[in-house]
Amino acid sequence: MASHKKIALITGGSRGLGRNMALRVAEKGIDVVITYHSRKDEADAVIKAIEGKGGKAAALQLEAGNIKGFPDFFQRLKTVLKDTFQTDHFDFLVNNAGTALYKPFAETTEEEFDAVMNIHYKGVFFLTQQALALLNDGGRIINISSGLARFSYPGSSAYGSMKSAVDTLTRYLAKELGPRGIGVNVVAPGAIETDFGGGHVRDTPEINKTIAAATALGRVGLPEDIGGVVAFLLTEDGRWINGQRIEVSGGIHL
Repeated sequence: MASHKKIALITGGSRGLGRNMALRVAEKGIDVVITYHSRKDEADAVIKAIEGKGGKAAALQLEAGNIKGFPDFFQRLKTVLKDTFQTDHFDFLVNNAGTALYKPFAETTEEEFDAVMNIHYKGVFFLTQQALALLNDGGRIINISSGLARFSYPGSSAYGSMKSAVDTLTRYLAKELGPRGIGVNVVAPGAIETDFGGGHVRDTPEINKTIAAATALGRVGLPEDIGGVVAFLLTEDGRWINGQRIEVSGGIHL
C-alpha cells in the first residue's frame, strides 16, 4: 500500500468537542475519519471543512454503545481506508463519542445505567480491542474522560464512575500496548458549553455561574479549549506522555 499521512479515527466527531478535535487534528496535517451517530449532515460539514483546508477526511456511522455492531463498522472502516486513503491501517484512535446522564443515584434505572455503561465503558473497551488489528505500531490512543471522575456533582454517579473506569483502563492499555510502541492517555475535560446533555451546562445560567466560580480561570470551558490538547498529544511533541490523565478544566475545584 502507498505511504500516507497519519490517520486519526475520532468517534463522535460530528459536533461539540469531537468536531473541534477533528478540525484541530487536521490542522496538524493528520487525516481524519470521524464517526457520527445520527447527524450525517453535521458530519459531512466537518468533512467539507477539513477538505477545504487541504486535508483528507471521511465519516462513518457508528452506534458507540452497540458492541455487536462493531465488526460491521470495522469492515466499513477498512473499505474507507482503502478507497479514501489508499491504506489498510490507521494511526490514532480517539474514543470521544458519548451521551450524558443526569440522574440522582437513587433514581437511576438499570436501563439507564446499561445505556451509559455500553457507550462510555464497555463500548470503549471493545471498540479499542477490535481496533488493535488496524492500528499501526507506534500509534496512539486517547480516551476522553471527564472532570466528574475526580470531583463529584450530584446526578452524575453512573457517568462519573464509568469515566473513572476509563481512567484506570487507560493505564492498563498503556502498559499492555507498550511493546507495540502505542501510547495511551486520557484527556478529561471539565464542564464545557456544548449541546452535550441537552445543553445542560451551556443553557442553565445557575450551573454556568457555579462552575465559573469554582474554576481558577473564572469561566466555563469551550470546545476550542479541548481540541488542541488532543491534537498536541497526537503529534511527535507529545510522544513521551503515556499512561497519563490530563485534565483540561481551567483549574476547577483545585
